Amino acid sequence: MSAESGLKTFRDAGGLWEEHDVMEVASIEGWERNPELVLRFYNDRRKQLSQAKPNAGHLALAELEKEYDVQVITQNVDNLHERAGSTNVLHLHGLLTQARGVNNPDKIYEIGEKEIHIGDKADDGSQLRPNIVWFGELVPAIERAVPLCNEADIFVVIGTSLAVYPAAGLINYVPEYVPIYVIDPNPIESYVSRDYEFIRSTAGEGMIRLKEKLLTL
Repeated sequence: MSAESGLKTFRDAGGLWEEHDVMEVASIEGWERNPELVLRFYNDRRKQLSQAKPNAGHLALAELEKEYDVQVITQNVDNLHERAGSTNVLHLHGLLTQARGVNNPDKIYEIGEKEIHIGDKADDGSQLRPNIVWFGELVPAIERAVPLCNEADIFVVIGTSLAVYPAAGLINYVPEYVPIYVIDPNPIESYVSRDYEFIRSTAGEGMIRLKEKLLTL
């Protein structure tokens, strides 16, 4: 969803994310091995995010709130949905603009564009880390996402391969009678076992087309 805003995904190039091995900067093992590298990586991502802007896909999705109760469930860790105007956003994998202590995942600190360094402490004295769900960690927000899928009248999948779990499994909680739209530049037939309307396109162009269709229903 955010690729057109200049933010690379961690699967852009064979397991590399901004030229780093994903497991070195986005896993609990990577953090334990080299927390300084991980903090530096996310400090750079935060700086990059501060210069990025919502793209046409974010804006089209936000505009649908004029006619629909839109609930956004995202794997992205940026805040571009909110900056585009979406008001109901559930971040499955956390937010770049937040931090937490290593000992308490429930105490969240809003840090905006600030950097985190070794020695920066939470209230309980533990080291601050990005509020990001890494490989090897649970995804607690998935429990909030399941009811949203169960209650959907329309379900849209935008710019994801449906290969990363547990998020990819959310489509299985959508009722059988609910129409599903999939927007992606690449076919994903092998990952969806039910009928859906496929819009082969980037997130921006695809969301503009889908918005026009949904506003005429």
